[in-house]
Amino acid sequence: MNFCLTLYTLAVNVWEKNFGRISTMHQFTPEIRRLIYTINPIESFNSQLRRKTKNRNVFPNDTAIFKLLYLAVIEIKKKWVMKMKDWNQILQQLKVHFGERVSEYL
Repeated sequence: MNFCLTLYTLAVNVWEKNFGRISTMHQFTPEIRRLIYTINPIESFNSQLRRKTKNRNVFPNDTAIFKLLYLAVIEIKKKWVMKMKDWNQILQQLKVHFGERVSEYL
């Protein structure tokens, strides 16, 4: 029981120490926050890359692994057809918050 209390105390201290940085997320709209916190596609991408390299323990050089990962990314990219819900609305909100930093990539 004392161990749990210690963990709880440590967690509260981390929150209190970093609340200023954490609370900036609440300045954004719920749609932008959802975009920032959406990690499932990233996890899926990393998992697919790990699958490609899992059975290969040794690569002859760095170029070989870069080629393998490059080809894997091309293959994975073909499967990405799902669009982000309310993307046009999110994009407009990103333009309001970040201005030209967003526009230059469109």
